Amino acid sequence: MSQGMSEDGIFAVLELLAAGAPAQEYEALVERFRRAGAQPQLLDRLGEAVQLGLTIRTWTERQQQREAGMSALIDTARDLATPHDLDTLLKVILRRARRLLAVDMSYIGMYAEGERYVSIRAADGHTTALNVGLRLPGGSGLGSAVMDNPSPFWTPDYLADERIQHSGEIDYVVKAEGLQAVLAVPLSRGARPFGTLYVAERKVRHFTTDEIALLSSLSDLAGVAIEKAELLDRTTALVAELEQHSTRVEAGLRSAQELSDAQHRLIQLVLGDCNLDTLARASATELGAAVQVCAANGTVLTSAGLVREAAKAAEDAGEAGDAGEAEFTGDADEDGEAPPAETLLVPAAMDAHAAREPVALADGLWAVPISAGTGSNLGTLLLRPDRPDAVQDERLLRLVAQVMAVQLLVESSRTAIAEGQVRDDFLADLLASPQRPPHQLEQHARRLGINLSKPHVVVVARPEGDARGKMAIWASSYAHRLSGLKSMHNGCAVLLLPGTDPGGAGRSVSAELSPLLGHPVTVSSAGPVAGPASVHHGFQEALRCLDAMTSLGVIGRSASVRELGFLGVLLSDNHDVEGFVDSAIGPVIDYDQQRFTDLTRTLETYFEAGGSPTNAAKKLHVHPNTVARRLERISELLGPQWQQPERALEVQLALRVFRVRHSLRMRDRAGPGSGGDTPGAQET
Repeated sequence: MSQGMSEDGIFAVLELLAAGAPAQEYEALVERFRRAGAQPQLLDRLGEAVQLGLTIRTWTERQQQREAGMSALIDTARDLATPHDLDTLLKVILRRARRLLAVDMSYIGMYAEGERYVSIRAADGHTTALNVGLRLPGGSGLGSAVMDNPSPFWTPDYLADERIQHSGEIDYVVKAEGLQAVLAVPLSRGARPFGTLYVAERKVRHFTTDEIALLSSLSDLAGVAIEKAELLDRTTALVAELEQHSTRVEAGLRSAQELSDAQHRLIQLVLGDCNLDTLARASATELGAAVQVCAANGTVLTSAGLVREAAKAAEDAGEAGDAGEAEFTGDADEDGEAPPAETLLVPAAMDAHAAREPVALADGLWAVPISAGTGSNLGTLLLRPDRPDAVQDERLLRLVAQVMAVQLLVESSRTAIAEGQVRDDFLADLLASPQRPPHQLEQHARRLGINLSKPHVVVVARPEGDARGKMAIWASSYAHRLSGLKSMHNGCAVLLLPGTDPGGAGRSVSAELSPLLGHPVTVSSAGPVAGPASVHHGFQEALRCLDAMTSLGVIGRSASVRELGFLGVLLSDNHDVEGFVDSAIGPVIDYDQQRFTDLTRTLETYFEAGGSPTNAAKKLHVHPNTVARRLERISELLGPQWQQPERALEVQLALRVFRVRHSLRMRDRAGPGSGGDTPGAQET
């Protein structure tokens, strides 16, 4: 009987174990056998079997929980593997954490970069709005403990746990949510934590090692998923930024292409020899606006469309006064004056040129400077968009202004070329023989703004090579710069330039022109001349000087009639003998007349003695040292080069001319029949 009851009890325990009966069923089994009168020994063995069954049941339940947890963790991993943005991912993680541990609430704290505090980023199961966004102070709460030692930390009752460094702000939120048990595990990238995953219960609870391990595994998966989500967010943001940049680039390219097309169309008009009116109409079409082109002095050059100035807006700005609204149509009034409203735009035009960029005016008007280079004010472009709300592309405004500047420069160049041809023809008339009547030439000169009564010099430049095209272009520019005239004569450039120094003018021409052409240029000059008739004579002298330089073999150099010395006297129409004598020995003559010395006679005797101071002293009946001192004085007056062969020849010729002129003058003073003065006499 006892043996049978023992076997029945053990079998009953196995049945309960197989049926998964709760723990109270095992206790009821023992009580049933006790009431049935089972012996104590049998009850003890039955109790051992029950304890063993309960142990097996607990182990089985734990295994089942582990399997369920692992299955849920695998499902969670699959869920986290799906791409999410960061906020959505955090919600998925928190929802899974609550399910895994069957808790009341879960939340995630993220560490601020470079800071020691944790900010609650998201929560699930919360009943107040105090938790999300809460900044947990450093050194307090579970987050601080997890951050200092990256490992799980839990408490069965948060507010009663003295291990935790409490904070009034955190405790207030915990009380508001009614939380007691809290488990925190680190979210890490490698060994560096970047946040904390929390789960909490609103009652006292002791978390098991399996639960802690399960939440830690979820934390590891969450850390990887969060890192990927952040990368995805950054990538998405970068892609969006690149798309925006690409859109901007495409828009910029389209705009640049449109600008290029507009520039091509407008430049083609300029190259097609259009006038300013045609260009203004084309510009109005490109801009979608009425335009008006004003000169630098404010004169309206042309208009396309109707540009209206709102006088009231100008009056509000303090510029219009009582002037009413005016319409800019490009027409002057009966007295030839500009429309009254035109004066209102003068300050705006000044501002536009000062800023060197388009300026928005009142009532939708724009003022755009038309300039060449950095300081040349060619005028102002005024425009009013066809639609008041139209946004003007300032690049297109600048482009139209630049094309306008090109057109104005082209028209100015045409005018300058025509004026230049007239001036060239006038110089050709001055050089011609026979000339037109002087009074006609003077009238023509006045119309051209040329004052021929002032001294001018004539310069003739002959290139020693084939450079006639370059020569003509350069001569026009050079004459314009020096306010002179230019003409071409047998391949030579003839210049009539203001001034009194023909030699200096010739040297300046040679210094600039020779390097430009790359080969020598022979330059001759004459003058100064004054009056229409004298220009022709000066030109003839310069030509004879050029021929003399060629005969002397000094091509590629510069010289004036005056600088040729006695040759210049022979070549000159007026034969300036006195000027030649003054340039050669004038200082010596003046010295003798002022000091009553005898340097001129000493100089003559010195040359007659063959350049010997000793022989000259014998002829003069003075000591050789006296002759030496006189020669030193002569060197001071004439310069140290006076004894060089070329200069010495001019000095001797000047002495001969001076002596002949002196003898003739003394003979005229003595009267008829007089024998004149002796050769050694000195004029005082």
